[in-house]
Amino acid sequence: MPLPLQILPIAALLASTFFLMAGAGLMGILMPVRGSIEGWSSYQIGAFGTSYAVAFTIGCFVMPMLVRSAGHVRTFSSLAALLAIAVLLSGVLVDPLAWIVFRAMAGFALAGTYMVVESWLNERVTNESRGRIFSVYMVVTMAAMMGGQYVMPLSQPELTIPFMLCAILFALAVIPTALSRAASPKPLTSVKIDVGLIFRNSPVAAIGVVLAGVMSGGWNNMAPVFGQKIGLSTTEIATLVVVAMGGGIVFQVPLGRISDRMDRRYVMTAAGLIGFVAAVLGVYVDDMPWGSTVYFVVAFILGGIVYPSYSLAVAHANDYAADEDFVKISSGLLILYGVGTMVGPIYAAFLMETFGPEGMFQAVGTAAVAYAAYSYYRTYRREARPVDERADFQTVPLARTQTPTSFTLDPRAEAAIAAEEEETIATAEAAAAEETARVAEEDEARRLDEEASPADAPSTLPQDKGAGI
Repeated sequence: MPLPLQILPIAALLASTFFLMAGAGLMGILMPVRGSIEGWSSYQIGAFGTSYAVAFTIGCFVMPMLVRSAGHVRTFSSLAALLAIAVLLSGVLVDPLAWIVFRAMAGFALAGTYMVVESWLNERVTNESRGRIFSVYMVVTMAAMMGGQYVMPLSQPELTIPFMLCAILFALAVIPTALSRAASPKPLTSVKIDVGLIFRNSPVAAIGVVLAGVMSGGWNNMAPVFGQKIGLSTTEIATLVVVAMGGGIVFQVPLGRISDRMDRRYVMTAAGLIGFVAAVLGVYVDDMPWGSTVYFVVAFILGGIVYPSYSLAVAHANDYAADEDFVKISSGLLILYGVGTMVGPIYAAFLMETFGPEGMFQAVGTAAVAYAAYSYYRTYRREARPVDERADFQTVPLARTQTPTSFTLDPRAEAAIAAEEEETIATAEAAAAEETARVAEEDEARRLDEEASPADAPSTLPQDKGAGI
């Protein structure tokens, strides 16, 4: 079937995804920049990112229960309304403590809206179209996130207008989904994390995704603050962030393909070292003759390492995981990545308060070199999986836009989904057999009781001696 015909049934869902991601992209860059303009400390601004990451991770666990209770459409609409409320309140009540709460509200709501859209998409795809639809979904999320960040330069972040524009984008996300005639999918699968299984499967992947989260959390939340503190314009700040995302898109495929042909841990080591060198350059850009232009080159290279570092770690974990454990392992790694994104903003804020704006690069650089060092250390602790026994590297969306439900859209989830369906069928059959056996036992017990107490047996009750007087 041609791609346009495959996309047509999910066009409404993709439209909602676009508006949702655009609003998230705008909100993610607007709040750090506005906080910096207000003169708030790096600690306070870093707390925005940490509260967002904590609430987003909690949302991944809570949301399946909420969807089972209220349904997909009501949950999505309510969470989109919560997003609009959070961003509008941020424009009205400009206070750092309040913004920590508002950013947490946004993190919780975005986790839920992402999960609802992804579960809906998963219900609409087939095994034959899964790869194409997954690719289209990645393009839409990345384009929307990058485009949303460029909305800020069109307005003045010190005013309430960009907050209003962000709320409009979140409101627009409701319309296509609410009017869609697509049937609601089955309830979301509850998120379960088995840390022991993840570490037994691949220690370097478990530690690697945490460090990747530290790098990503530090960069995503504090790069806009860095740009504002060194005097970049709003357009230049948006470009700095978008260029880094572009680097992640450009570098992901080459790094992944190279890792298919050799021990992935060597590629992870090289990626971490390149990230470290780029971060060192970022610290000393002011001493270079080209000035701020070099920042964009550094951002491109750094983004090319920060974002793929998560994908490389997940790919290495899946080299050792059974096919039916793909979703379980990948989902658990995403939660560990979330832990790293909680630490990253505060860690970067600490170094920025201590050493100035360049502390943001120091935070990313130290996490990158730790990523490289541990990856290299693990090459001495475990033999690499033979190349012909590994699955090919698959590109993934930016981890900051992923939830555990994202992995059900990945082509590699086919075996896991089939195994889950077989398990569900087997469980249902076992329950039916158990019920049949129980009913049979009750019938047999009832028959034995009737045989032991026939209806025509003489009464053993004493007779009333006074009867008939």
